[in-house]
Amino acid sequence: MSEERDAIDRPRDVSSGPAGQGSSFEDRLSAARRKQGLEAPRQDEAAANAGVGLSASQGSALGMGMRVGIELVSALAVAVAIGWFLDGWLGTRPWLLMLFFVLGGAAGVANVWRLVSPPKPPAK
Repeated sequence: MSEERDAIDRPRDVSSGPAGQGSSFEDRLSAARRKQGLEAPRQDEAAANAGVGLSASQGSALGMGMRVGIELVSALAVAVAIGWFLDGWLGTRPWLLMLFFVLGGAAGVANVWRLVSPPKPPAK
């Protein structure tokens, strides 16, 4: 029993890394930063990963497409929920739901327009 407690209370040797690879903290930190996209990959890793997954432009286009879809759907969902709630509260079914459906669609299109339009130069 006391041997188990001693093993638990004893600090681990963290210098050998989590998998015992003997890598330094800087190496592991650099690898983690590369994995998160905060640091450019090394040449040997870039060659090893060539042909795996999406290219940078494809990933960017996929991300933009997902964001456009989410912007449209979320604006519409929020507007329909507001219209449905107000219709139930005020007893005006289905007029406010239809009105907020149109307003939500317009808000979604406006959000997408803002997303894809070029940035405006700062005013002087």
